[in-house]
Amino acid sequence: MTSRIRQFASQFITMATKSDITLYTVNTPNGIKASILLEELGLPYKVHAIKMGENEQKEPWFLEINPNGRIPALTDSWDDGKPIRIFESGSILQYLVDRYDKENKVSYPAGSREHWETTNWLMWQMGGLGPMQGQANHFKRYAPEKIEYGINRYVNESRRLYRTLDDHLAKSSSGFIVGDRLTIADISCWGWIAIAKWSGLDIDEFPNVKKWLFALRERPGFKKGASVPTPHTAFDFFDLTEEELEAKAAPSRAWIQKGMAADAKK
Repeated sequence: MTSRIRQFASQFITMATKSDITLYTVNTPNGIKASILLEELGLPYKVHAIKMGENEQKEPWFLEINPNGRIPALTDSWDDGKPIRIFESGSILQYLVDRYDKENKVSYPAGSREHWETTNWLMWQMGGLGPMQGQANHFKRYAPEKIEYGINRYVNESRRLYRTLDDHLAKSSSGFIVGDRLTIADISCWGWIAIAKWSGLDIDEFPNVKKWLFALRERPGFKKGASVPTPHTAFDFFDLTEEELEAKAAPSRAWIQKGMAADAKK
């Protein structure tokens, strides 16, 4: 394919898949995945910052977008002109690259070995790293009482998963999780690793993960996307003492317990 034909094909693809994206999100490890990818792809999008403190994510209009009442969620115009809803952060990442990354800027061709390796690590994050570290956060920071078994169970499992990633990155010549480029495997993990200290983990135990974490932080797409819809302050945690981290967690503890009680009644 000549360069002129390739340029025309690229322009045609862009026109054929014009986005009409609205992202419903909050600045959390899961919430920033979509905005980072959108920035990396250079896609225009609108942002609706969900008011979690007012339980906006439980309102009927939002449940029509995500029946699970969680962020992030995304709406777009489908090829028939009607809206499409995408919820669950991993699904959003896959949707965006499948529909909009036709030149494989942050992906690999569908069905390739690298495509499936990317999927492996995305599922690893969705099924392992996120849930385990999320539970570590809960028992370490938000539980009404310190239950050592719960803390140790989830912090240690998170540590095991960090070690898995660290060993994998030690073999990477590019510094990325898959192949020679940034992919949604990196994006899906990054926000969780950024809050390592909040979860009771010492990032210095994992030198390859630490190098990867700070290298990606310097990318313009990460700098901008991680601060949607509010500034990304997770790296500030690395400079705080345990007492200061506990003080920061205190205001959210009662709100989380209240939400859990309300969910238990449904």
